[in-house]
Amino acid sequence: MLRKLLWILLISFPLFAILCASFSEENPTGRRVLVLLDDFAIKSSHSLFFKALESRGFDLDFKLADDPKLALQRYGQYLYDAAILFCPTVERFGGNIDVASFLDFVDSGHDLILAADASGSELIREIAVECGVDFDEDPAAFVIDHTSYAVSETEGDHTLIASDDFIQSEVILGSKKIEAPVLFKGIGHSINPANNLVLKVLSASPAAYSANPNSKLSNPPTLTGSAISLVSVVQARNNARVLISGSLSMFSNWFFRSGVQKAGSTTKYEKCGNEQFLTELSKWVFHERGHLKAVNVRHHKVGEVDEPSIYRIKDDLDYSVEVYEWSGTSWEPYVADDLQVQFYMMSPYVLKTLSTDQKGRYYTSFRVPDVYGVFQFKVEYERLGYTSLSLSKQIPVRPFRHNEYERFIPAAYPYYGASFSMMAGFFIFTLVYLYTK
Repeated sequence: MLRKLLWILLISFPLFAILCASFSEENPTGRRVLVLLDDFAIKSSHSLFFKALESRGFDLDFKLADDPKLALQRYGQYLYDAAILFCPTVERFGGNIDVASFLDFVDSGHDLILAADASGSELIREIAVECGVDFDEDPAAFVIDHTSYAVSETEGDHTLIASDDFIQSEVILGSKKIEAPVLFKGIGHSINPANNLVLKVLSASPAAYSANPNSKLSNPPTLTGSAISLVSVVQARNNARVLISGSLSMFSNWFFRSGVQKAGSTTKYEKCGNEQFLTELSKWVFHERGHLKAVNVRHHKVGEVDEPSIYRIKDDLDYSVEVYEWSGTSWEPYVADDLQVQFYMMSPYVLKTLSTDQKGRYYTSFRVPDVYGVFQFKVEYERLGYTSLSLSKQIPVRPFRHNEYERFIPAAYPYYGASFSMMAGFFIFTLVYLYTK
């Protein structure tokens, strides 16, 4: 019996340690990341990218994509908080993992980095499609650009692109400007303009197109110009983040260390922008930047401290909330001027922009409308690159009780006067009528 108990403890202890190290909104760093590879050679050829993650506190678990012992969950709990898929040619994942497993992984609030290339398998393409991204259907297609290619000793087929068309967002790419172009060689993809969850982070130039460089074009290419996205990101409604790239090579040590000169430019950079671009982008994907949390949501009557269970119409009240942003090491006050609160019942009866003390606290005061029912304090905050905030607190509002109305309403004084003058006139008329011949 004692031996069996010891065996159970030995089995459960590693799982307990894994669960304790899992993602928490109180500390979005120090998470376990599953890295799936086509070949362990990728671990060394892309070591600079992996070392950058490890230096920021991430625990990387490298496995082959077809490992028969592969698992995302154990006893109903996820073993990892993020995943990196550097396995563009895998036809089938090992273990009991399939496309639905990774979609459930993202639906559970976990993050994902997916890198494909021209030889991408249908499995990888299917995951991308489910995330809102469509890769070129031609398996031999590359993104070709005859105006924004990277200058090299050999003319080549202009599939090595030097792109500097970045998304304009300091939240996603950091405050430091990326000066050098990013090298890209791979397959392009498109996104649905109606899908506001997917963003193009790195786009092709207007002269680019997607085609097979080893064959002549018989038909116009399906992907052309700036509609081609080279790197895209997704922020789901549950704030899970996904990075999708059409090039695995852009993460490699060779690209990280390469110099670059864009065609038509005399400026030659000793180092391309890949390392800075992907490092900053990975910080955003893994919630080291742009991650908001709201705490201490409070409301009470003006002049009071305790939160009431019910308000009365025309009460004056105070509302406040504290919002913080994760800086990578600690929670810092989030400062903005566009945070709003709604006093809501079927539709907003009050909409107020919150003032801030520049220390993370947002506050406002307003009067309860002259409508009774069940209201909600609602804060819906969605901004480019930031996790969305959705706060809701329900509170009933009652009408005046019978003894709370004013005894005499000033607006009704003319009616009071008319009533008393009518009574006085009737009394005088009665006296005159009875006692006058």
